[in-house]
This record gives sequence, structure tokens and C-alpha cells, in this order.
Amino acid sequence: MRTYRIVLSGLGHVGRSFLAIMQSQASLLATRYNVALRLVAVADSGGAAIDNSGLDPASILALKQQQQSVAILPLHGIPGMTPVEVVRRIEADILLEATPVNLKHGQPGLDTVRTALRRGMHAVLANKGPLALAYAELAALSDMGEVSEERGDPRDWPALRFSACVGGALPTIAIGRRDLAGARILRVEAVLNGTTQGILRAMEQGVSYADALAEMQRRGLAETDPLLDVEGWDAASKLTIVANAVLHRPTTLADVTVRGITGLTTDDLRAALERGERIVLLCLAERKEDDFHFSVQPTPLPLSHPLARMSADEMGVVYMTDIAGRQTATTLETDPTPTAAAMLRDILDIAAR
Repeated sequence: MRTYRIVLSGLGHVGRSFLAIMQSQASLLATRYNVALRLVAVADSGGAAIDNSGLDPASILALKQQQQSVAILPLHGIPGMTPVEVVRRIEADILLEATPVNLKHGQPGLDTVRTALRRGMHAVLANKGPLALAYAELAALSDMGEVSEERGDPRDWPALRFSACVGGALPTIAIGRRDLAGARILRVEAVLNGTTQGILRAMEQGVSYADALAEMQRRGLAETDPLLDVEGWDAASKLTIVANAVLHRPTTLADVTVRGITGLTTDDLRAALERGERIVLLCLAERKEDDFHFSVQPTPLPLSHPLARMSADEMGVVYMTDIAGRQTATTLETDPTPTAAAMLRDILDIAAR
């Protein structure tokens, strides 16, 4: 049995879902993978809690249900301690980064991940901000960087994993990096923001924009700042990650043309249906000559298109290649649990190295 010491930074919807998964999947991890997870530290906006012998996920969940900080945990709570300070202090194997997305400066997640990787700690992200802003830097600190004699064996470098950042449990990154190995990807089409997908499909049924957004917030699917969703920046950050990690094309948010859904009306959506089309917030990477062009914008697709057939709770990706044909994957997600499940998937990938 291999025990991995876990640090969890961020106790929002995804972080709390991960704590629930730690409990529900513990026996499966032990019997199928010979893996045990020990939670040695957690951090939220009020501080942190540390216990090298292991914190109880149920006790932390109970605190969060009472809207309390882990900093008040008896014996183990430390008010005001930041995630970076936790990572500097604790001896752990894997950092789970699930703090709110910040696309201006990436903090506190960016510095937390930097610190973990520099200490040799593996990092699993559900927070896409650090990758959207500093993918090249973080990759160079990890096994995702370029292989060279100077760096040595990549298996000796800390792992950087982030499948939860690009469509929840949708295996967007795994398909592009692993399953399409040896093929040239010519075009990527994707719907990677569940909040706007839910809003657009609800508006087709006559629900107001405001009510549809409120429902996505109630279900814990919207970002902490919902403008990241509806103005297209959450989707753009995911497309940026795909560009860097899958297409191997150095890309920043400035390279993506972005337009959100706030200008759409119910009439626009219904008119598209009458034409035999459905409007989605489409992430597009399109190869033109020797380079890719990237955009995120509301796009009408024929109803026969795989991404137009999806329901309000689905996200999907379509890869078009030179030798592997067209690859399509979708995911049906009604709450944050699948995103947390993707973090567990990444932990097991690290364990299998």
C-alpha cells in the first residue's frame, strides 16, 4: 500500500467535492490501486489546518457546511496562514490546487504551484488560472517540460497534471496528448464551459438570462466570478491550455479572440433553431498554413454537429486529425463532483509513474 500525503488548497465546491470523494472511494483506491490518501494540510480563505498524521475529511466538511474556516480546527488550525506558507512548511507528496480562478495575476494559486514544484512536490490543478498565465514556466519546473540531457529523466521531476482544468471530467488533455499520439491535429472544436452551455439551453426554453445564470450558481457550476464564464474568459483559458499542452503551440490569452454570450437574446437562440442550427460558445483552434488561430465566440452549428446535439449539462470536444480521423468526446455533469473526480484521476496517473 502506497500512502500519498495530500495538501488541498481551496475549499470551494470542487475542494469540498474532493473531500467527499476521498471518503467514498477510499476502499476502491486501496483494493484496486494499492493507494491510500492522507490529508496532511488544507487551506481556505481564513487560514489553514495541518496534521502530519492526517486530518479527517468529514470534520472539515462539517466545518465548511457551517461556513467556518479550517483555521478554527482545534489543535491543528492556524488562522491567516496562506497556501504558499502551507506548502513551504509541510512535507507532502501532492498539492491539489482548487482556489478560485484569477486571470489577472493567477494568485494565490500560481505562487502555490510554483512553490510546490520547486520543492519537488507533484501538483494537480483544478484552477486553470496558473496554467493560462504561466504554462511555459510551470511546465519547465515539471515533467511536462522539454526533455534534455541537462534535465535528466522526466520521471525524476515533479508531475504537473491538470485534466480537471479543461472540461471537468472530460478527458480533453488525455485524448490530445495520449490517444492522438503520432497524428497531426488539424482542428479543435469544443464546448468547455458548462455554465454558458446551461444558460444558452435554458434561454432556448424561454428562461431569462438572469434566472439561468442564478441556477448555474446555485448548483455550484459557475465560477466564483461568473463574468469569467459569460464573457468567455473561462473558455479562453481552457483553450489556451489545450494550445500549449496538446498542440505544443506557445499561447497566451492575448492570442485568443474572445466574445461571450451576454449579447445574445432568446430570440437569437430560437431563430437559430428555426434555421436548423444551435448556438454554442465554441472554442476553436484552426490550423491555417503553418500556425493555429484561436477563438472563443457564440457560433451557430448545424443540429447534426456532435456539439449541437449536447444537452444543457454536457460539454464536449472534437479533434480533427490527419491520420486518426475525427475523435469526439462528451461529458454529462450536473455538479462539481466530476471535476473533483478528474483530480483523483490525475493523482492515480502520478501514482502509476
